[in-house]
Amino acid sequence: MTELLLKYFREKQQEVQSEKSYDTQCPFCSVQCKMQLLEQSIVTRKKYVTIGKDNPASEGRLCIKGMNAHQHALHNERLKLPLLKINGEFIQVSWEQALNHIKENFNEIQAKDGLNALSVYGSASITNEEAYLLGKFARVALKTKYIDYNGRLCMSAAASAATQTFGLDRGLTNSLSEIPFTKCIILAGTNIAECQPTIIPYFEKAKENGAFIIAIDPRETATTDLADLHMKVKPGKDAALANGLLKVLIEEDLIDQEFIRKRVNSFEEVKEYITSLDLEEIAHMTGVSADQIRLAAKTFGQGESGMIFTARGVEQQTDGSAAVRNFLNILLVTGKIGKPNSGYGAITGQGNGQGGREHGQKADQLPGYRSIENDEHRSYIASVWGIDKGDLPRKGVSAYEMIEKIHEGEITGMFLMCSNPIVSNPNADFVKKALKKLKYLVAVDMFVSETAKLADVILPASSYLEDEGTMTNLEGRVTLREASFPSPGDAKHDWQIICEIARVLGKGEYFSFRSAEEIFNELRVASRGGTADYYGITYDRLRKEGGILWPCPDIEHVGTRRLFEKAFAHPDGKAAMTLVPNSPNVPKEEPTKEFPLFLTTGRVMSHYLTGVQTRKSSSLAARNFESFMEIHPKTAKEYHIKNHTLVKIESKRGSIVVRSKWSEKIRQDTIFVPFHWADSQNINLLVSKELDPVCKMPGFKVSAVKIAPLVESAE
Repeated sequence: MTELLLKYFREKQQEVQSEKSYDTQCPFCSVQCKMQLLEQSIVTRKKYVTIGKDNPASEGRLCIKGMNAHQHALHNERLKLPLLKINGEFIQVSWEQALNHIKENFNEIQAKDGLNALSVYGSASITNEEAYLLGKFARVALKTKYIDYNGRLCMSAAASAATQTFGLDRGLTNSLSEIPFTKCIILAGTNIAECQPTIIPYFEKAKENGAFIIAIDPRETATTDLADLHMKVKPGKDAALANGLLKVLIEEDLIDQEFIRKRVNSFEEVKEYITSLDLEEIAHMTGVSADQIRLAAKTFGQGESGMIFTARGVEQQTDGSAAVRNFLNILLVTGKIGKPNSGYGAITGQGNGQGGREHGQKADQLPGYRSIENDEHRSYIASVWGIDKGDLPRKGVSAYEMIEKIHEGEITGMFLMCSNPIVSNPNADFVKKALKKLKYLVAVDMFVSETAKLADVILPASSYLEDEGTMTNLEGRVTLREASFPSPGDAKHDWQIICEIARVLGKGEYFSFRSAEEIFNELRVASRGGTADYYGITYDRLRKEGGILWPCPDIEHVGTRRLFEKAFAHPDGKAAMTLVPNSPNVPKEEPTKEFPLFLTTGRVMSHYLTGVQTRKSSSLAARNFESFMEIHPKTAKEYHIKNHTLVKIESKRGSIVVRSKWSEKIRQDTIFVPFHWADSQNINLLVSKELDPVCKMPGFKVSAVKIAPLVESAE
């Protein structure tokens, strides 16, 4: 038997004619796991396997999405040539034909409707080089003020809160390596175990080392299973819950008076408001008992170190920025920031959610986190770009507000890069109708997404395997994604597409780049002296060091592992506390007689964003091939909904149909639906258009809905 087995394996080895390997990074979440694609040529076919590579963030781990990412990159529906819509049908054309078509239509729109009639809608999944170049393209090649990106729907609340509080926004104020040594951790609205699973070992090690973990979430999840205390908050009540924690901390004198005196502004104003609140009223409002609030506050306050992490559960609300600021207030009053094993982490959603918001895709932003309204900042970037400061447009509006401008007729053309707004935006039916009003839409994508179907031209983009460039992970660690796999057909890199369009528009002198590294070197200069300073980072250093935490102002600088050790980034060096009322400025939907349940949304492990890529992976699609509604069994019985049956969910905006999934792990007044599906399963059809007044984040996590079985039972 042994001889037969040896013979079999020898024969199998001989079948492998060759093996190639391609270094890359996962295209999905913000951990940015390093990995390698192995290509084996076996007789007449090729076999692909993805393995993890050691790196400072995930230490060689991969999750199910990363292991199967290559399946979408190698999918036979990848676009290989530009598509031009003629008489309602897409036909393949050459790049020259597509570019000339874009030139004629862009020029015609701006001649008739003005420079700002063109808009640019970017992505937090593209590289730093491409995010930088897209901002430059909007302002130099198109001269439009209207540019924003899908990261507005992901990180704007955390980014604005950190900037207002600390003067600087970086994903983690510390590195991941400090998590195992902290004594108390608050996980507010984050399901790391399913959304960023390759970093969950850091939290497991912390627990092994004696850390007390507090989870805040309306649902029980794989992350709350790790917690010592799960606070099952009502959707939308996170800011009020933070006020309850602050009340206990202040009244029990679990605060760091010296830290507050030396390094914090506006404490007394916050204290006066907090002490006027009633803890039992907060408990009733939030659905979390006063005893749990006291236990959480005392444990965090008494710990010698502590960290707070927030994610979309807290942030995707119409008071998301204020809610995050209130959790940052907790860090400030306890002095747990800028010290070993103490700090804040915004668990970034998209792959380049951090870098994508640093270098110019946002409506009010220039590279290096500079402000487009600041004359000094404008002068510096204009000098880097070789243009007159007066030619730089002023700030535009947020992503959803651009959609409203289309509806109003102010924007008539759009350049859309690697995003799917008719699925990802709130009030999704309105978004689709608005985009149909455009005179001209150009989409850059790997596939014909739901939004790309509306385009006049679709340009084929390269994938993560093919497109080299830098990404910035959830820590603020800049990494280099190597990419040498050949692109299919005539697909081009995003940066090449931007340069080609700029060339035909007569702006080629500003976009004469021949490689991603050339773009990065200009980005380095553009970011120099800014809040997000990349100047000291080079491709050579990234290859040698595996990643560098910004700010890194010069070549000799090792990168900044821990922020705010001596001072915050405001001019006076102090952090700014803020009073956050229990009742938000923008009223949230509350359950009514007609719409009696809370709806909240989120991810599942096997899918990413609107699912355009992950639903092309057979291994991932098989795990979750349709959407679902998670509902408590008692609630389901009240509304005559059986397990695993079709259900109609309806809000004031519209309705969808999904399959029920009974679970005792969710609040009885709440249902949960993931957001990875389109069309009749698109949960964002139900979400309101109301935005956070500070950061323009939609309120994805709180809607009022009613439910009913699709087919009434005969019983």
